[in-house]
Amino acid sequence: MKIVIISDIHDNVWNLQRLLDHLPETDAMIFCGDLCSPFIISLLANGYSLPIHIVFGNNDGDLFRITGNAARFENVHLYGEFAELKLGGRNIGVSHYPEIARSLVSNSIYDVVCYGHNHEFSIEKQEQTLLLNPGPVMGFNPSTGLDVPASFIIYDTEAHKAAGYQIVENGILSFP
Repeated sequence: MKIVIISDIHDNVWNLQRLLDHLPETDAMIFCGDLCSPFIISLLANGYSLPIHIVFGNNDGDLFRITGNAARFENVHLYGEFAELKLGGRNIGVSHYPEIARSLVSNSIYDVVCYGHNHEFSIEKQEQTLLLNPGPVMGFNPSTGLDVPASFIIYDTEAHKAAGYQIVENGILSFP
């Protein structure tokens, strides 16, 4: 099973559409928080028909409307601030926050832990657990005030390997 992992859209509909238009074949999506506006749910669900697993981030302000929009789509699953998933035979923990993600790794019960929030792409292996931050779809790091690559990860559950990709104007590139 191949899972696309994304985070921190922050209403950047242009990068999101590029991602959805050029995404290689995958079986499910994990979203690690910061959709921002409720209308992003519709763009995701209409652009990706397979299961989408979403946790909330600190910039998801209108949870009432996000939840209402998500209820219109059978493929969208909301989990609040934390998700514990079993996909492709792997135990996966998902949070928006790096601190929570790092604490989940220490439990040794997850094969993969995914997070976002800091807009810093990262693929780390700690013991047998992959710790994955797909970076921002938004393509900007508000902490530094600098543009960063708009990026995402595809995780292969069978191989237990993750690969990074960059969203560019005319498609997708391997990254880094």
